[in-house]
Amino acid sequence: MIRFILLQNRQGKTRLAKYYVPLEDSEKHKVEGEVHRLVVNRDPKFTNFVEFRTHKVIYRRYAGLFFAICVDITDNELAYLECIHLFVEILDHFFSNVCELDLVFNFHKVYLILDEFILAGELQETSKKAIIERMGELEKLD
Repeated sequence: MIRFILLQNRQGKTRLAKYYVPLEDSEKHKVEGEVHRLVVNRDPKFTNFVEFRTHKVIYRRYAGLFFAICVDITDNELAYLECIHLFVEILDHFFSNVCELDLVFNFHKVYLILDEFILAGELQETSKKAIIERMGELEKLD
């Protein structure tokens, strides 16, 4: 199960945070800081997954953004690396070459894409085409 998803820039500013387990606000800020320190300081030669408390964090860096997913210790790391990549591909297609400003100024759309993709901490849809079609239908309603 996915515990949380974080998108952070190199400075540690959180651009997207979605929690699938209940946490206090103070705990969320603490977790965001810990995850940022954990992934930013890792040598690029190391793997993109690391143990975090009693779970593990799978992360990838795209340009200046770190996409991190915290999952149960027994979950498949490679599946979640692919999940991150698919999410980035969908964002890239939807925003035509996505950048950090797209995430900041269109956060509601990014959360909508994420909700089409992941629901209640479980991967729901893995078809890029299906998600993009659904987002197109929602765009027509606006």
